[in-house]
Amino acid sequence: MNLLALKMLLGDRLKYLGLVVGIAFASLLITQQASIFYGYAHRIGAWIRDTGPADLWVMDPQAEYTEDQKPLTDTTLQRVRSVDGVAWATPMWKGYLPVRLRDGTLVQARIVGIDDATLLGGPPRMVEGELADLHRDRAVFVDRQSLADLRTRRATAEGPPRDLRVGDRIDVNDFDAVVAGTFDRTPEFFWDPLLYTTYSRALAMAPRARKQLTFVLVKVRDGADVAAVAGAITAATGCAARTRGEFEDISESYVLAKTGILVNFGITIALGFVIGVLVAGQLLYNFVVENLRYHAALKAMGATNGVLVRMVLTQALVASTIGFGIGVGGAALSGLGLASGGLAFEMDWRIPLLGFAAILAVAAIAVVVSITRVLRLEPAVVFKG
Repeated sequence: MNLLALKMLLGDRLKYLGLVVGIAFASLLITQQASIFYGYAHRIGAWIRDTGPADLWVMDPQAEYTEDQKPLTDTTLQRVRSVDGVAWATPMWKGYLPVRLRDGTLVQARIVGIDDATLLGGPPRMVEGELADLHRDRAVFVDRQSLADLRTRRATAEGPPRDLRVGDRIDVNDFDAVVAGTFDRTPEFFWDPLLYTTYSRALAMAPRARKQLTFVLVKVRDGADVAAVAGAITAATGCAARTRGEFEDISESYVLAKTGILVNFGITIALGFVIGVLVAGQLLYNFVVENLRYHAALKAMGATNGVLVRMVLTQALVASTIGFGIGVGGAALSGLGLASGGLAFEMDWRIPLLGFAAILAVAAIAVVVSITRVLRLEPAVVFKG
């Protein structure tokens, strides 16, 4: 009977294609928008994932995301180092400072100062230069993606306008600095240029303040329980000690809540689901209704309601699966183009899974509505003119 159900499904090619295309469009809309949303959300924690092998991030308890600068006292570093289970702890400064180029162009940039001795927490992938070059006098590293943003606007004695490059001198908050290298970073949600230097140099660049330490990066000893060490750090310092995953989670929650991205993409995804219900559901309902005479004939030949229900479910499942496959394939192909253009697109494995569940829900709604017509069907209808 399943084979007969498929023959009925494929018998009218125009209606079959309309049904598949409707489901494919709903699938594409749901999975594409969900992948873009996930890509943007995942980018919020990109800098955290790029920053070294630390197990814990120690910060002010009120810090809500990666760019939230709530400094700690300098003694916090030594107190963290004294906690049992800590293998090493290094300081980090992070904040926004003005960068002035040779032609006078002023750009706001994020500056990260890492431990002078170990350089732990430095750039993830060097392109020009080596990490040790940060020990050079007045050295800073610039991320390669921001070289065009740090472009001179007017001609200078050094030549016509051009992108920033290694060897150029810049002023960071009126502190003379030299670009000693460039690095690659994972695309982030935040677009401001990212510069690295040593911790002591970052403090010299930053405005004077009583508290200047932004983060303490902590590596837990082998065999020690990360949660227990985090609790001990909090008890000893009064600061929040968060794992990488916890820091990512609070950053994502804060940014998504404050920017309204969650609501905007949620509306689009919900709209795709509604379109799927209206379009695919209507097409599937019409398909079942237009085949009532065949179901009546099968009933007249002895087919039970259970058999007819299985036939309708088979038709809905096959059409939904094929339509979803086409839709998610189209979303993946469009994602390649979107990603190459710089738009955040990341199709996590859970997105197709949840998308397929949504499409099956659409099919289930349509089947529930249409199946009642089949169950109430009288076999005698086949003999009516």
